[in-house]
Amino acid sequence: MFRTLRDGQRKGSLLWAVDRTRTAMGARMLRDWLGAPLRAIGAIGERHAAIAVLLAEPGLRGELQDRLREVRDIVRLAARARLGTATPRELGALRQSLAALPGLHALLTELGKRGRVAPLLELGGDLLADVHAELARVLVDEPPGHTRDGGMIRPGADVELDRQHALRDGGREALAAIETRERERTGIANLRVQHNRVFGYFIEVMKSQLSRVPADYIRKQTMTNAERYVTPELAEHETAVLGAQAAALEREQALYLALRERVSAAGERLCAVGEALARQDVLAGLAEVAEAHGFVRPELCDESVLEIEEGRHPVVERMLGAGRFVPNNLGLRAHAGASGGLARFLLVTGPNMGGKSTVMRMAALVVLLAQAGSYVPAVRARVGIVDRVFTRVGAADDLGRGDSTFMVEMRETAAILSQATPRSLVLLDEIGRGTATFDGLALAWAITEFIHDQIGCRTMFATHYHELTALADRLAGLRNVNVAVHEDRGTIVFLHRIEPGAAEHSYGIQVGRLAGLPASVLRRAHKLLARLEASDRGTAPQLDLFARPVEEAGGDPHALAHEAVLADLRALHPDELSPRAAHEALRQLHERLQRVEAAEEV
Repeated sequence: MFRTLRDGQRKGSLLWAVDRTRTAMGARMLRDWLGAPLRAIGAIGERHAAIAVLLAEPGLRGELQDRLREVRDIVRLAARARLGTATPRELGALRQSLAALPGLHALLTELGKRGRVAPLLELGGDLLADVHAELARVLVDEPPGHTRDGGMIRPGADVELDRQHALRDGGREALAAIETRERERTGIANLRVQHNRVFGYFIEVMKSQLSRVPADYIRKQTMTNAERYVTPELAEHETAVLGAQAAALEREQALYLALRERVSAAGERLCAVGEALARQDVLAGLAEVAEAHGFVRPELCDESVLEIEEGRHPVVERMLGAGRFVPNNLGLRAHAGASGGLARFLLVTGPNMGGKSTVMRMAALVVLLAQAGSYVPAVRARVGIVDRVFTRVGAADDLGRGDSTFMVEMRETAAILSQATPRSLVLLDEIGRGTATFDGLALAWAITEFIHDQIGCRTMFATHYHELTALADRLAGLRNVNVAVHEDRGTIVFLHRIEPGAAEHSYGIQVGRLAGLPASVLRRAHKLLARLEASDRGTAPQLDLFARPVEEAGGDPHALAHEAVLADLRALHPDELSPRAAHEALRQLHERLQRVEAAEEV
């Protein structure tokens, strides 16, 4: 939902697929909504109604999102003010954010005037005008990042501070007067009165003019080309100016602390406005996603039903690109037979990579998005409120606790069986594959019966145990579905479409070929599969997989070598090879044939 399992990246997650927020507050709230979907139909409906309003007014929605870009994280800024850590620059960002509130309020009011009122599309009556006015009155236009050097209080905000500043600035004028007067008294035209942080105030005289230096000058520093002096008058001036600067800084810092305290006192009001702004951001973003990707408003009900027409996986669709994802229909009803003949338990069979897991996760994401208050990726969706979504997907171990992959699988399954209710949605993927065939089949069979008979919740179970498909004749609420494939000259094409009925094969060897297994491995697997299937039909009751077949045990070794080259040639599919790969395959086959012929001559 929030990051990928393989590399922990945000891209490729549900949050990445539906996040069009413009503020940090909105991004946090969207994550919260997805992580804690609602179960109250009324509250969910209010979110859907707000999205409908924003979809109907794309111009106002776009302007709303543009104005939200001007808003900083008000909630966190308020928290920093309460902690006493907010900097002048951060309070300036807060001032900028509060300045955007009247415009945002006017936009939402305009939506109401057009007859498209939604309870969630409002900021409330408190726009914090007093807090904004105080920040505008006290803070300078461009506040510094810290308080240690001052410069954050606007001139005119405080009489005492202005007086200290006047004294400091007046000292600068006095400094210029001292420089003019000393030049006239000494006759040194290039005499300069300067200041630095190390030596304070001083008079600098070039060494060529040292003969004109008066006796009351006190040497302070010797430079390469000049001497620096101080006079009693200059020392007195320095004391006055530095005193004024220190007093001004102290006063300025006290005024800033008082301002921050006033902001802190308005913390609850700021958080309330921040929550309202975040809500507008999330709703506008979800409306943008719905419009851009063809999401629809789901129908919510209290029945234990899940009907999806041409549903799509929102993340896979985004990764593939528009128009490439194959939509699927899906129907589940906890009380099968009550209406429409829907099943409450779908047993999904078919090849790996066919799309079983994608369809199952699509069902879960449609439910999560619908109950989080979002539109959903489908042509139509009817969602009965789900109390929990349980998944048993993938393989992982926990060696630190001494748990194997199969033990982790069983623990997760046990948690589902003990916690699921008739209102839950359960998704199981390949239960029982981590142990012996008959053990795994027996467990999968018993788990299926328990969920169907004892829990009675909406369930999808993807499996390669084709023996389980016989349960459709015994369990009234269970239906078989499969992911369709098309076979063509020994190869398969995945159609990624769910169809009624059970799959006849798992096509594991074909998938192995697509993955690049060696041709000799695939040939041997085909022969073993034929013998296993013959044994299952009772035609070879005494099966010894470790015995070499008769046709492999004897015969001319050179003829067998020729046959191996021909078999590899038959296994090639030229239409699937690039020119470079085709050339390399032909070269290897030619070399092997030459070696065989050379061996025959010997």
